[in-house]
Amino acid sequence: MSENSESLKKVSAKFVVAGGFGVGKTTLVGSVSEIDPLRTEADITSASAGIDDRSQIDHKTKTTVAMDFGRLTIDDQLVLYLFGTPGQDRFSFMWDDIVRGCLGAIVLVDSRRLDESFASIDYFERRRTPFVIAVNRFDGAFVHDLGAIREALQVDPSTPVVDCDAREWVSVRATLLVLFDRIVDELNAEHERATQIRSEAQVQRAS
Repeated sequence: MSENSESLKKVSAKFVVAGGFGVGKTTLVGSVSEIDPLRTEADITSASAGIDDRSQIDHKTKTTVAMDFGRLTIDDQLVLYLFGTPGQDRFSFMWDDIVRGCLGAIVLVDSRRLDESFASIDYFERRRTPFVIAVNRFDGAFVHDLGAIREALQVDPSTPVVDCDAREWVSVRATLLVLFDRIVDELNAEHERATQIRSEAQVQRAS
């Protein structure tokens, strides 16, 4: 092994896939993971009747009760770890542990059930975690266009809203690239703010 190759160290990055019940988080993680994804699913039983809204997803028979986990190697130096959160409110106590240390998040949205997205959006906005909103194409189509969805969700103009087919590797990869760009933009903005603060402090000390 050459000295150059020995000096290369793999860097890992943690991303989170969040969203409401039944929006496709498990599908998204599974579509890009290079390993068999870890899934913690349980059968949906009558105990969830009146709690979980299945009106638009009555075909769904299982639900994530802890997390999904997958891995994606970008190149010799970068590996992504994807963690999918459970969607139901009653499992929200797990979120802090799952999200801790993540660089950014994908909030997956079902355009038929936008109200399922607000809790995830609020969570990442409060934590100031960079995120993108990915509108999942159920049956290959949207109920609303992206502009209408952005307006309904009332997200910051800097937050990307993109279309995504959680079943398709290419589509999910494109969404991850948008998230990368969002994270870089945030890091650059923080660097500029820090530089400005240091400059102002130097001026004050000199005066």
